Amino acid sequence: MKARFRYRFYPTCQQQQSLAQLFGCVRVVWNDSLALCKQSEKKPSSAQLQKVVITQAKKTEERAWLSEVSNIPLQQSVTDERSSFQELFQLLQRKAERS
Repeated sequence: MKARFRYRFYPTCQQQQSLAQLFGCVRVVWNDSLALCKQSEKKPSSAQLQKVVITQAKKTEERAWLSEVSNIPLQQSVTDERSSFQELFQLLQRKAERS
């Protein structure tokens, strides 16, 4: 039998601001990597996407604020976006095989 726990989190005002900033940055990175995947014919790897939408984006003036948060959630966002694309294509392929 597996144990299940429920937790409730009550962030302070400062923590709420930090979380909002982090989630906003993750959202922007996700959207940028999604747009890049849609534009390119060949699917870029996760490392290539991270290089473009995180590393190179931090060097521009319009995305310099990405440096204010940790890299790990940003990298995880790109990885999650990439895996969701792979799962979608696998699902579409299975449906096509059934037809």
